[in-house]
Amino acid sequence: MRDAYHEELDSIGESLVEMARLVGSAIGRATTSMLDADLKLAESVIAADQKVDDLQHDLEARAIALLARQQPVATDLRIVVTSLRMSADLERSGDLAQHVAKLARLRFPDTAVPRDLHATILEMGQLAQRLMAKAAEVIITKDVDLALQLETDDDEMDQLHRTLFQHLMDDRWKHGIETAVDVTLLGRYYERFADHAVSVAKRVVYLVTGEHADDLQQPTQVDGV
Repeated sequence: MRDAYHEELDSIGESLVEMARLVGSAIGRATTSMLDADLKLAESVIAADQKVDDLQHDLEARAIALLARQQPVATDLRIVVTSLRMSADLERSGDLAQHVAKLARLRFPDTAVPRDLHATILEMGQLAQRLMAKAAEVIITKDVDLALQLETDDDEMDQLHRTLFQHLMDDRWKHGIETAVDVTLLGRYYERFADHAVSVAKRVVYLVTGEHADDLQQPTQVDGV
């Protein structure tokens, strides 16, 4: 009975990894659909989000069943509760990738991104995908040090987000209000996607240590300072 119980816990972890890999792929493909004005690719990203939603619903059902049947305590309870929270982060990440693809579909056959911002958006999409790949690795390995690195990695996304706004606020902006709104939304989608990847990693830290990542990252106070 206990073997089946722990197999179910492991299965929940495997579902989280699958979700992370799916949404990481989705943000990469959505970015390509945006920059290449690829309607077929955009439609495939939009449709594929249902798989992420289905995985989350299945994970929730299994987690709730475990809580009801096994009444886990201590570490096992942390695993179940934290997994539920991570699945919500990952489902929302999938929605954000879908938002990028929907914007690509909306502007087809044009693109929402001006040529002079293609490189920045491409970099944001690639970084988002790398962050989620690292989050998936953290779920698998339970590597606390790697998990804590993600917040530092996210600083790069914040800088790219600021770069977008510098372009928007520049007096030389010549692409109009509609494009400015599109670029603003895109920047927000990528920035929030990265935040969810960081959140997943932080939840793994809590799962492993029982402490919140922000507490572990507090600088050590020096005596007399």
